[in-house]
Amino acid sequence: MPSVDRATRTSWLIWTTAVFVYFAALFHRTTLGVAGLEASERFGLGPAQLGVFTVLQIGVYALMQIPTGLLVDRYGPRRVLTVAALLMGTGQVLFAVADSYALGLTARAVLGMGDAMTFISVIRLVATHFPPRQYSLVVAVTAAIGGVGNLVATVPLTLMLGSIGWTWAFLIAGGATALYSVVAFLRVRDVPEGFVAPKPEAVPLRKIWPKVRQAWSVPGTRLGFWAHFSTMSTPAVIGLLWGYPYLVQAQGMSPRAASSTLGLLVIGAIVASPIIGGLFSRNPEWRMPISVGFLAFAFTGWGVLLLWPGGHVPAPVIAVVFLVLTVGGPISGVAFALARDYNPSHRQSTASGLVNVGGFLAVTVTALGVGVLLDLFEGVLAPVSAFRVAFSFCVLVLVLGGWRMLVWWRRARAAVFEAEERGETVPVQIRRRRWDALHVA
Repeated sequence: MPSVDRATRTSWLIWTTAVFVYFAALFHRTTLGVAGLEASERFGLGPAQLGVFTVLQIGVYALMQIPTGLLVDRYGPRRVLTVAALLMGTGQVLFAVADSYALGLTARAVLGMGDAMTFISVIRLVATHFPPRQYSLVVAVTAAIGGVGNLVATVPLTLMLGSIGWTWAFLIAGGATALYSVVAFLRVRDVPEGFVAPKPEAVPLRKIWPKVRQAWSVPGTRLGFWAHFSTMSTPAVIGLLWGYPYLVQAQGMSPRAASSTLGLLVIGAIVASPIIGGLFSRNPEWRMPISVGFLAFAFTGWGVLLLWPGGHVPAPVIAVVFLVLTVGGPISGVAFALARDYNPSHRQSTASGLVNVGGFLAVTVTALGVGVLLDLFEGVLAPVSAFRVAFSFCVLVLVLGGWRMLVWWRRARAAVFEAEERGETVPVQIRRRRWDALHVA
């Protein structure tokens, strides 16, 4: 299907309807960021068991990315978004009434499945309803609006839990999301007015793996995977689960001060997303240099948190570090631009699902690793020292991601230069540097 020349008012209304499903997804995804301690008391859990909630939810999310891409390619974003809202609402209602660890885990798995279907569907709508020059900006604004859902899951949710309690807070959130699925079904359209939706082709099981392998074989897809792995994992791990216990237990903050500090992660992302998205839209050749530059700031931020004398970091310093780290979320949108730029339209959702796996794989591994280390050292070390040891695992994961991102950045650049030499049109013009090579092992 050809690209549209400009976005119409109807396209903006369709995007607005869809983005509220993503808003709900971010709200539900991050509820344990401030309800983690209440969940520990409700289900009688230690740090490792609490970490399993997030690991399961994000693990299901990661595993669902490739199937989601295939589902969106097959059935269209409208149907997938409708099912996503129903699953998220059902999962949160189950979590509201769960009185056992097993039922709580089941609820988070259902929630993770619905969450997994949202972002790929929304960015497919963006790719279809908006011209290519607006893609990065609209995706960034989408992320910013999702960030508002994250913000609602910090201070307001903390207040709701304290006033109306666990059951009613999650029942209201889950019920509202399930009802919104009707709005999504009625208002969202897969293609702009005047365009004919391409006839979906059923993908037999024997052809699924070749389609995924084709998307994965593209250097731009592989670069997107590792860029997402590296840039989003740090703010996500802090915001989704371990930031709140760290601030309360290791830094001695009050619950309200801790949730307010976590809110900086969200506010920073909301402010930075449209700025970074606009920058990437106007200067696509800056995408990877900015991503690499962020890694340098991320390592510096972790160094401050882990090496501060005595371990008790002043609150203003923590606030500055969190604001720096939160920029990784908006920057991670570069992964989806890479998937879109270097894959044909019929494979874009599959490629987007692959790159999305990268970030959430990093979050899953990191969240589990931090929980296991905290479990091992709880009672052996003081809380501040235990968190220092556990958060060192975050740095190790970041080192791995940064290394692979640099490797695939070089390989992707080589592929672009080879395409130019063959006379092909490339999506982004880049200049050869001394460290570039035509053939990379």
